[in-house]
Amino acid sequence: MKKSIITNLDFASKGKRKIDWVRRNMPILRQIESEFKREKPFKGLNILVCIHLEAKTAYLAKVFAAGGADVSVTGSNSLSTKDDVAAALASDGLHVYAKQGVSDQELNENMNHALDIQPNIIIDDGGDIVDILHKERSELLKNVFGACEETTSGVMRAIELEKNGTLKFPIMLINDAECKYIFDNYHGTGQSVWDGIMRTTNLVISGKIVVLIGFGWCGKGIADRAKGLGANVIVCEIDPIKAVDATMHGCRVMPLVDASALGDIFITVTGKENVLGENHFQLMKNGVILANAGHFNTEIDLRALKAIAIEKNFMRENIDGYKLKNGNWLNVLGDGNVVNIACGDGHPAEVMDTSFALQALTAEYLSKNYSTLKPDVYHIPKEIDKKVARLRLSGMGVQIDN
Repeated sequence: MKKSIITNLDFASKGKRKIDWVRRNMPILRQIESEFKREKPFKGLNILVCIHLEAKTAYLAKVFAAGGADVSVTGSNSLSTKDDVAAALASDGLHVYAKQGVSDQELNENMNHALDIQPNIIIDDGGDIVDILHKERSELLKNVFGACEETTSGVMRAIELEKNGTLKFPIMLINDAECKYIFDNYHGTGQSVWDGIMRTTNLVISGKIVVLIGFGWCGKGIADRAKGLGANVIVCEIDPIKAVDATMHGCRVMPLVDASALGDIFITVTGKENVLGENHFQLMKNGVILANAGHFNTEIDLRALKAIAIEKNFMRENIDGYKLKNGNWLNVLGDGNVVNIACGDGHPAEVMDTSFALQALTAEYLSKNYSTLKPDVYHIPKEIDKKVARLRLSGMGVQIDN
C-alpha cells in the first residue's frame, strides 16, 4: 500500500489532543474498545473507514485497531477533513489518505488508496466507497464481507443497488437503527447545524424566517431547534405525511417557490440534487443565508448560482457572497457542503458515541455472520440497537424497569 497521504505529520500532537477529548466523552465506545481489546474480533481482518474525518471518526478507527484490525482511513468530504486528526492517526500507524480542501479527483484517488488495503469490512458514509467498489475496483469484491452505511443518502444508494440486482455484498443500514435516527439525525443534526451556522455568520436567529427544505428526522431536529432559538419556520416538503407532521410541529408549510421570497435563512436537508435552483435564487431577498445540511454538496445548485451572479465576493471565513443582477446578495455557507462539519465540528461527541457504537458492534456482527448473509440490504439486529441504548443509559447513570 502507498504510504499515508496527509498534510503534515507535525500536526499530530494537536490532533491527538482532540481525539483524547472526544474519547473522554464517548463512554459507550470506550466500553466497546475495552471489549475489543480483550476479544480481538477483527484479528486478521482489514477495515476501511470512510466517514467525515474528524476526531470522533478517528476514535472509531482506533477502536477497530484495538480489536485487531488493520485499518485504512479516508475522508468522505474534503472540507470536513481535519488535517491534525489525520496526522494523529497516521502517527499511530493507521493508513490515512485524507487532506482538507482537495479536489473531487484527489478525493476519489484517496478513496482508491484506502481501498488498496483490500477491505473485508467497510464503514461508509454516503455510499462512495461502495460505488467505487462496484464500478472501479471490482477485483476487490471477493474480499468484502459487507459494509455498514451511516447516512440517509448512502442508504438510498444501497437500496437502489439492491433493487437493480447489482449489489455484490451485504450492506447494514446503520442509518435506519433507532439509536441512529433518533439521537444522531434528530438531536445531533438539530444542534450541530445551528452551531455551524451561528459560529460562521455571527448573526442572531431569533425573529428570522427559516425555510427548511425536507422534514425527515434531520429536518425535524433542525426545525425544533430553530423554533427554540426564536425563529419562524417554514417547511417545504414533497411527502404529504411529512408535511402534515411539520404542521403538527407548528411549522408553516408551503411550496418552495412561495417560500423563496420570504426566507432569511434557507437550509436544505433532502438528499436530492439541485433542490434550490435558479428560479428560487431570483426570488430571494438581499442578504439571505444559504446552507446545506445534506450529505452531498449538490442540494444547492451552485453552478446555476454562479452562472447568474454578476459578482462573487469573499464575505467572511466559510461565506461566499453572490450578487445577482437585481442587486441582491446571496450568501452561501461552506461552499454548499454539509454545514455542520464544513463550518463546525459536527455532531456532539455524546451523540456520535451512540452512532459509532452501532458501527462498531455491527461490524463485529458482520465479522461473525458474513458467511450466512446474502448480497442484500439489512436492518441491524434489534439486540444491537438495545445494547447501545442500555450502555448509553448506564453511562448517564439512569436506571429503567426490567
